[in-house]
Amino acid sequence: MAEASVTVGGKASSISSSSVFAVATGRAHVRIDSSALDRLPKTETTSASPQQRISVPDFLTLEESRAFLLVLLNNLVLSNAPSRVPLLLSQTLNSNPPTFHFHDGADVTQQDLLTSSTLLAVSAIVDHQSAALSAFADVAAAFSCEALKADATPFNLMDSGDGHTSKDEVAVAANIRVLLNGSKSVGKEKIRSIARVPKVHGSVREQAKALHSRMRVELNSGVKGVVGSEEAVCTVLLPLAAALRELGECSFARAKSNLEVIAGDGLKFGIGEVFGKECSAEDGLSGGFNKAVNLFLGKEYGKFAHEVFVLLGLVWKVVAWEAVTAVAVLQAAELNEVIEGVKEIKVEDNAKEVEKKKKKVVLGKGTSSILALIKERLLSGGQIALGTWVGDFLSLLDLAKPEFNEFLLKVKDVVDSNESRRLPKIPKGTRDFAKEQMTIRKKAFAIIEEVFERHGATALDTPVFELRETLMGKYGEDSKLIYDLADQGGELLSLRYDLTVPFARFVAMNGLVSFKRYQIAKVYRRDNPSKGRYREFYQCDFDIAGTPGLSEIMGPDFEVVRILTELLDELDIGEYEIKLNHRKLLDGMMQICGVPPEKFRTICSSIDKLDKQSFQQIRKEMVEEKGLTAETADRIETFVKEKGSPLALLSKFKHEGSDFSKHKGASVALEELEILFIALEKSKRIDKVVFDLSLARGLDYYTGVIFEAVFKGGTQVGSIAAGGRYDNLIGMFGSRSVPAVGVSLGIERVFAIMEQQQKDQNQMARPTKTEVLVSIVGNDFTLAAELAGELWDARVKAEFLVNKRRTKHFEYAKESRIPWIVLVYEQEIKEEGVVQLKNLEANIDIKISRAEFVEELRRRLYP
Repeated sequence: MAEASVTVGGKASSISSSSVFAVATGRAHVRIDSSALDRLPKTETTSASPQQRISVPDFLTLEESRAFLLVLLNNLVLSNAPSRVPLLLSQTLNSNPPTFHFHDGADVTQQDLLTSSTLLAVSAIVDHQSAALSAFADVAAAFSCEALKADATPFNLMDSGDGHTSKDEVAVAANIRVLLNGSKSVGKEKIRSIARVPKVHGSVREQAKALHSRMRVELNSGVKGVVGSEEAVCTVLLPLAAALRELGECSFARAKSNLEVIAGDGLKFGIGEVFGKECSAEDGLSGGFNKAVNLFLGKEYGKFAHEVFVLLGLVWKVVAWEAVTAVAVLQAAELNEVIEGVKEIKVEDNAKEVEKKKKKVVLGKGTSSILALIKERLLSGGQIALGTWVGDFLSLLDLAKPEFNEFLLKVKDVVDSNESRRLPKIPKGTRDFAKEQMTIRKKAFAIIEEVFERHGATALDTPVFELRETLMGKYGEDSKLIYDLADQGGELLSLRYDLTVPFARFVAMNGLVSFKRYQIAKVYRRDNPSKGRYREFYQCDFDIAGTPGLSEIMGPDFEVVRILTELLDELDIGEYEIKLNHRKLLDGMMQICGVPPEKFRTICSSIDKLDKQSFQQIRKEMVEEKGLTAETADRIETFVKEKGSPLALLSKFKHEGSDFSKHKGASVALEELEILFIALEKSKRIDKVVFDLSLARGLDYYTGVIFEAVFKGGTQVGSIAAGGRYDNLIGMFGSRSVPAVGVSLGIERVFAIMEQQQKDQNQMARPTKTEVLVSIVGNDFTLAAELAGELWDARVKAEFLVNKRRTKHFEYAKESRIPWIVLVYEQEIKEEGVVQLKNLEANIDIKISRAEFVEELRRRLYP
């Protein structure tokens, strides 16, 4: 009798791919919950629907047939079919016949259930088996890596945090690092089939997870979920088939390579002969995949799923053979001793090979533990035939047998027990900053603070999280990117999205009417990471709040744009331009083009994407998704193409008869821009600015001038700074309205540019500010404490090193780029009372009394 049971129809009960597989392989029997039976009608109700005899598709294997009947049974119970048919199906399944034939009385009216049940049943088996295959394929690849002495650096793959690396590829690489940890068998051989493991295995893992997610839904949808379920399942099953074929081809290549390096002619020939007969899979992989694709295109979905199942079985056989051949390489010496009929190679012909066999093989902690499990099963005393060893090994790896499930659980335990050796990782969209990056950052922050303070700003800091109500409704469509926090203190909180809204909240809360501040702090966005785009990053903000006099109506706007040019010039990142526009001009353009007022902001969000997408893509979004007419979209195109010299373009827009000159709001915007442009011209900064009508800035709170700085060098990072006027934001907090304007520097992207420049110029940032290394050539730590202490008391930046080897001191000073060394020989300072001062770069070498060395260093360091 089967050890387990699968219940259908019970309250909150559901079937899974694992339970389908258990019934399909005869490891579980089926029962219908008694409460479900009571609900089912006892007889067939009168129906206009024609009856259809239950028949098992003839292309299904016995395993697939049992799965089909279970899924059909579950669907019939969910759809309240008459109880006689579900009872018949459960009784038939539990009797475990070799074939299934149904006669009169085994009819159903839901014809769609028969076809969909075939697809879902086979897909459930594929789901269960592909998950197991994904796990064991990593083990086989790890064995091959050691067998072939392959370069293991492809498994150093780490999550960069910027969305450029697949999480599944990183997970595969991490698993194999755990298996290979401590291995002395990996080498430096560059082998393509090994290098491709993270990508190929990661793809299988990704597609298998997609199928699993889909099957969790579809298996228990019943008759109401039949419509569209076939297409939904097949659209995830097809990419899995492609990934399986690639895995099979890659694994087959490794298996053949393993065969070539098996030590011992007899063992190599014997395994190779069996391999050639049982695993000639290359043509089968491509042929099986092509057959599946044709069935998919022909919408024969049940047969398509069956062919994917057949393909998976072939791939599994290949992976199993990869494991067999890899273990044969790693255990050749032992196998040659215990396997009957294997002829030893002649010592005089292959002395080196025999010596190699005697050499102990040091495997990884993970692979050695798994190999011990295999050996326990296969080499448990006495001599065995080669065919028996291969057969037993393949039998151990048979998915349909309970022994394999036990083996796989032990493999999981081995990997988990080595988990402490797995390198930790950081969250997606975040970064660590080592000493080299921090040197660049500190330099940049110092420049930024100096510019801000030059303009009279004071520093401000605000909480990293705010009340959720403070942030919501301020960012338009970008509000979906706000990180919400779990309610743990009676308040709904969110991580700050930027520094501008917290600044406005601070001004409103404290009743300020005038405030010029800067803030450098981290902000958080639930965005998709990309190059130069993170989920946690610094912003450097400068804002001016308050009402200027009538004579300086654009004064704050001018100063903020001027500050942005100073920042980018003094950071010395290279060529840039500042695109500038006015929100009232945009609103005027919208009205002129015929955009409904309620769609102004959402259309602005679309226009704001023009730096990343073509206008045709934007037009499609505006028309098909946001409901604009094609004529309105085309009119917008004529405006957003306008870009050029600020004063020249301004003159064109102000010309009598232009569309803008006839619009009141647009005319006001042009007057303000004229004041701003003239001020920038007088300040010799107009050459950095480009008047660009396509600049929209999607944030809801902008009311006037808006601008964005774009880097024009080789490093593609997009916008590096942005800002504008927001006169109504502070008033949104229920206080008096205080006009404000500000700029935010995207410092992470600036850092990316600076780091790339440093690489291009082959420069190395000095990681510390240490000026002097106190080098004790000997063992006297207390002497180092005494001398270094005197330097610290004199406010000299110093480190100490105690080591008998003189070269170690010079190597450390050179690596850390420390300019001065105080070289101290214990005997010399005791007998003569002198030390040596050395500056390697300037080629200065001074012998000086111990009492004078601090003053001499201060004189040279701070002339």
